[in-house]
Amino acid sequence: MTAEEKKKSKALLDSLHAKYYGKKNIRQAKAAGKPKATEAATPARHELMLKAKAKGIKNFRVINKEELIEILKEGTTHERIEEIVAGAVARWKKGWGTRKLM
Repeated sequence: MTAEEKKKSKALLDSLHAKYYGKKNIRQAKAAGKPKATEAATPARHELMLKAKAKGIKNFRVINKEELIEILKEGTTHERIEEIVAGAVARWKKGWGTRKLM
């Protein structure tokens, strides 16, 4: 395989990858695979759930990451925490029975 054929092959592979996976270039995507500073600064949902559990918040498993972050912020009132938890529980319960068996 000549150098020109290799270039064509790589270009074809890159175009197919971009078509099906939405990334411009496989090699560039691998090189840029490092997490951004903002992503690394936010804790994982698991860590947030452990903090919520330690704080004594009930139903912490059904609360999404953004809500957990808001709950664990300093200065969040008890009423606001209860409101967020109630909304999460209602959203969770709403998902029950939505799929019907045929």
